[in-house]
Amino acid sequence: MNIVESLNQTISKALDSLYGISLAPESISLQETRREFTGDFTLVVFPYVKQAHKSPDVLANEIGAYVVEHQSEVCGFNVVKGFLNFEIADRYWLDFVNDKSHDVSFGVRHANADDAPIVVEYSSPNTNKPLHLGHIRNNLLGWSVSQLLAASGANVKKVNLVNDRGIHICKSMLAWLRYGNGETPETSGMKGDHLVGKYYVEFDKHYKEEVKKLMESGVEEEQAKRDAPLMVEAQQMLKRWEEGDAEVRALWEKMNGWVYAGFDETYKRLGVGFDKVYYESQTYLLGKELVQKGLDMGVLFRKEDGSVWCDLTADGLDQKLLLRRDGTSVYMTQDLGTALLRVGDFGARQLIYVVGNEQDYHFKVLKLILGKLGYEWADKVYHLSYGMVELPNGKMKSREGTVVDADDLIDEMEQTAADMSRERGKADELSETEQRELYHMLALGALKYFILKVDPTKNMLFNPSESIDFNGNTGPFIQYTHARIRSIVRKAEEDCGWSIESVKLNDKEKAVVKTLHTLPATIAAAAAAYSPAQIANYAFELAKAFNSFYQDTPILRESDENTRRFRVQLCAFVANALKTTMGILGIDVPERM
Repeated sequence: MNIVESLNQTISKALDSLYGISLAPESISLQETRREFTGDFTLVVFPYVKQAHKSPDVLANEIGAYVVEHQSEVCGFNVVKGFLNFEIADRYWLDFVNDKSHDVSFGVRHANADDAPIVVEYSSPNTNKPLHLGHIRNNLLGWSVSQLLAASGANVKKVNLVNDRGIHICKSMLAWLRYGNGETPETSGMKGDHLVGKYYVEFDKHYKEEVKKLMESGVEEEQAKRDAPLMVEAQQMLKRWEEGDAEVRALWEKMNGWVYAGFDETYKRLGVGFDKVYYESQTYLLGKELVQKGLDMGVLFRKEDGSVWCDLTADGLDQKLLLRRDGTSVYMTQDLGTALLRVGDFGARQLIYVVGNEQDYHFKVLKLILGKLGYEWADKVYHLSYGMVELPNGKMKSREGTVVDADDLIDEMEQTAADMSRERGKADELSETEQRELYHMLALGALKYFILKVDPTKNMLFNPSESIDFNGNTGPFIQYTHARIRSIVRKAEEDCGWSIESVKLNDKEKAVVKTLHTLPATIAAAAAAYSPAQIANYAFELAKAFNSFYQDTPILRESDENTRRFRVQLCAFVANALKTTMGILGIDVPERM
């Protein structure tokens, strides 16, 4: 039990003993005392004034006196206009550091492998283009949320659903047949996902030309888009694929193979992975079976043109297409099948989909249809909706080729990290191999931190030049802080295995210790909110608190041996906490810089 939980229990007993107010300890809310006041934790007493029949100041003083008498860790209190500020004895903070500083996983709860898992889906790329900046936010958010849930004690399974079939891949396939002249990754020197993406852009260019010609001949725009020869042929190719046409399937397998090899390389560079990968081509048939089940149940209906729909008007939505008139499926079809598979594969207690907020409607519909089909676990579906990533010059468009490619971005970040590190002499003492590893670590730390420090629900503007900086709220600032601490601990040439008996804490030391103390609660709260941003903010605040302590307080030069040992031990504790929190974000921290 930590000091906050213990204080809540004592306050609960005080309210009951002094005023007959029965209140559960967990319903009492303590806050950290504001910096301008003396104290560590604050109780606002105004909610209890009416029942206690006391003025706020009298009430606060009486509760404070009771707590000091009954709880040894509280060494004093003061009252400021109904705000009761408790001061915690240094002995408690010293015992906390002694007990927890050697625990390299402090704040992390370990999962029981037998618990029903939470299944987190992220990435979910289409096989018609390489991963870009938008995918990067998705992958980093999905990975870090998975790590965060695992750190809070959940059994987590990370999955990917590859959208490997559909009109999008048919567009790339058709363009390659028309304009590719047999080009391959080997002959072109391009990564396979880049090559296929090139032909997706090529399709769009020629398609727009056809639409323009049809409109110039008097055809309405919407009709021209439907009747353009390239689009008609792509739709026919999709139908042939679903019918199992050998020629179309062979081309599809070849081009998807190119893409998968490219994706795997990018995933490795990003440091993300999956426990299982699903493919739409393997799940859409199960989705079709569920559509037939819905028709048999009367939950779905078929229109005169043969298309199948779900009427959700009674639920405040509209009618949702599930099968096109030619019998081909849509995204919703395969999502129905995939959800059923995951519950069967894992016995999942929750299905989390990390998908952009433009798909909010899609997941409302998914839950509704699953419920109408009779699946009680439909309410386990949770859409982790996140905002879009934009550039200084606006939104990205894959079909027009105006995207920030993930591989190019990582290359650019590594080069910038190398340039800035050399300028500041951060890697002068490292070997060439160690320097390359450091530059990659800093580049990924900058990229991941810049993206993950933003609340997932918000849109964000990505600016690479702001992300790589050794000062301010950045990944490299925290990474450098960790390296600095590890250098201090190495220079101490001691194992930090002491038990500190008596040290008088200064304000800077106490600020660091109190920040460390909140780590378990921070992880729990961030996991409940699915928000890696809270972890990023914590890591930054801890790094700031440490640097403020480091600048004003001698550590290795401290003459009192007991105090010096405590400060080295505190340094090691901070390093462990930074490594833990940055690890949740998927960010490595260097041992030396």
